[in-house]
Amino acid sequence: MAASSPVFLDAVLTPHRSLSRRGFNLLMLVLGSVSFVYGAVFIALGAWPVFGFLGLDVFLVWLAFRASYRSARQREHVRLVEESLTVERIDRQGGRRHWLFQPYWLRVVFEEEDEDTNRLAIRSHGRTLALGTFLGPAQRREFAERLQRALADWRVYVEGR
Repeated sequence: MAASSPVFLDAVLTPHRSLSRRGFNLLMLVLGSVSFVYGAVFIALGAWPVFGFLGLDVFLVWLAFRASYRSARQREHVRLVEESLTVERIDRQGGRRHWLFQPYWLRVVFEEEDEDTNRLAIRSHGRTLALGTFLGPAQRREFAERLQRALADWRVYVEGR
């Protein structure tokens, strides 16, 4: 039985969403109920068009959250094993793209202008691939450190063979 190749990094990067589906449903229930009650009051006062605008507000909030949750479908799977580093990117529509890098030549490029602005990329043989563009600056910084540690562990492993 052959030994399996060691995995130095296996990470899935996803956009952060502060509101879960359950929280979203609760928010929409509360917002819809409040708008309905206020709409009923305005109908009783004879200002019936306000009811339609309150319903439109609830619909627009729902539409905005739907767009936000759709963008949350994007993800990047970064995997570093003995022979390669692979990146699989899944976009908002579900389209997939793959990149394959030889780790020996790979360099992590982390550019930071200030605490709130940074960029993470990997570079090899003149090719550059940005990673975690949908992450916040702190998460990108943390992943850059994690990726650099994994590459350092990979180099120690390769040199020790």
